Amino acid sequence: MKILVTGAAGFIGFHLAKSLLGKGHQVVGIDNINDYYDINLKYARLNELGISRENSELFLRCSESSVHGSNFQFQRINLEDRQALPELFAEHNFEVVVNLAAQAGVRYSIENPEAYIDSNVVGYLNVLECCRHHNIKHLLYASSSSVYGENKKVPFSTDDNVDHPISLYAATKKSNELMAHTYSHLYGIPTTGLRFFTVYGPWGRPDMAIYLFADAIANNRPIKVFNNGNMSRDFTYIDDIINGIEILLAHPPKKEINKPAYRISNIGNGSPQSLGDFIKAIEAGFGVEAQKEYLPMQAGDVPQTWADVSQIEELGYKSSVGIVNGVEKFVHWYKLYKNSILE
Repeated sequence: MKILVTGAAGFIGFHLAKSLLGKGHQVVGIDNINDYYDINLKYARLNELGISRENSELFLRCSESSVHGSNFQFQRINLEDRQALPELFAEHNFEVVVNLAAQAGVRYSIENPEAYIDSNVVGYLNVLECCRHHNIKHLLYASSSSVYGENKKVPFSTDDNVDHPISLYAATKKSNELMAHTYSHLYGIPTTGLRFFTVYGPWGRPDMAIYLFADAIANNRPIKVFNNGNMSRDFTYIDDIINGIEILLAHPPKKEINKPAYRISNIGNGSPQSLGDFIKAIEAGFGVEAQKEYLPMQAGDVPQTWADVSQIEELGYKSSVGIVNGVEKFVHWYKLYKNSILE
């Protein structure tokens, strides 16, 4: 199967591309490699996929490399580019598109709202239009658990009302779901929205809590614990996220009477953990107790998340990595990655 993965230099996109290649799929990856966080980490991920930094920086069309015996191609593109993106679709006969490219981060959206509209709304519309005109059999796209906002009912179900987002990031993700429904209804494109819950693991983003905590502990700085630590999250290890995406990819939604081929799915652990337990797991990985600075809740943040994963479990999904094992794997990678930078 030939699959387009947008955001291929990103955390989830990189892991998905690597997994799909390992299963024998043809993968074309695109990314704009913006500087929201350290671009060296993005280039390091691409290097793991066999694409050199020199090639990706030169905007080479279809820089090819053999990865796990399959052909991986990478191109540096902005989703907002209304010339380059259609040209890419015309050049390749994609069967499936997985749109993971987006401006991420709840807190950053408060400071830089324009970046979210450009990437998450305008760019996403361009993806939908390309899917419409190129007979894409299934579009999967990243949504977020942030769309649940301050919902009090737990676990969070895809049947819940999510009309009251509390961050612009969440609002753009909700808009993606609405736009997908429109295109599924009007043009018959099967779409699947992926509501990810607190993803963590090796090669994660530096703005994520686990990376920030690890970096603070490694450098003998206090970690910032918001809402005075009274928080819980449905922490989901990256391997479980990728497994969920691949299960949904293999089972596109079907059109029914008076209902388009449209689906929203949670992908989470299904078992929330306290922030305190998560921090203890990181401390265990470093063998030290962290200094802690307790702070009030940040704007746009929520006290808890908890995924109802019963829907995806019916397709064979089961989260298998708990925070002790998952955090241990992240800390191991973090130490190796930091040592490689210092060499």
